[in-house]
Amino acid sequence: MKQLIQSALLLSASVLSFNAVAMPEAFIDGVHYKNTATRLAVTDNSKVEVMELFSYSCPHCFRLDPQVEKWKQTLPENVSFVLVPAIFRDSWLQLARVFYAAEATGDLEKLHPLLFNAIHVEKRKLQTEAQLLEFVADQGIDAVSFKKMMNSMTVKSKVKKALVISQTSGVSGVPSMIVNGQYFSDAPLAGGQEELLKAVDFLIQKESNK
Repeated sequence: MKQLIQSALLLSASVLSFNAVAMPEAFIDGVHYKNTATRLAVTDNSKVEVMELFSYSCPHCFRLDPQVEKWKQTLPENVSFVLVPAIFRDSWLQLARVFYAAEATGDLEKLHPLLFNAIHVEKRKLQTEAQLLEFVADQGIDAVSFKKMMNSMTVKSKVKKALVISQTSGVSGVPSMIVNGQYFSDAPLAGGQEELLKAVDFLIQKESNK
């Protein structure tokens, strides 16, 4: 009988251990994440969209970015990830123009980490169009062509959309993650930057199971 009880206890412990691994960490609506102020449109309804609202000026975004780059590699195939430059002040508007121009010219992968580094490590002032174009030229990119792209209708349209998202999402700080246009979380809500990514994983699973 004693051996039977021990076997049962071992089995129970193994089941609990398995569940601890298999079950996602619980996050509470209204505590660790919130509903967006308005439901935001997503690009592809067949996937769960994760949108990061960020700014190159934000030191928290700078620190989170390497973690996000690693975390993106773990995302399942049914998830799409998109970066959106938040526009909460005038100088951020210029940074958004550079972001979308670089995206259009194919220079974003190169410029993205360099912009963060220039602002937060080199302490370079990159707030005006002139300052940003000088920075772009320093990276070996034709500033004249880049300026044309910054002023193109394509970039203006995307900047306008980013501004609308910034104003209507209910998000007031960056970095923030918006899942499927319906939920958002940030480090203060989730309990830290690592916890933020775990909260997003939780929301991805929540949306995937619908």
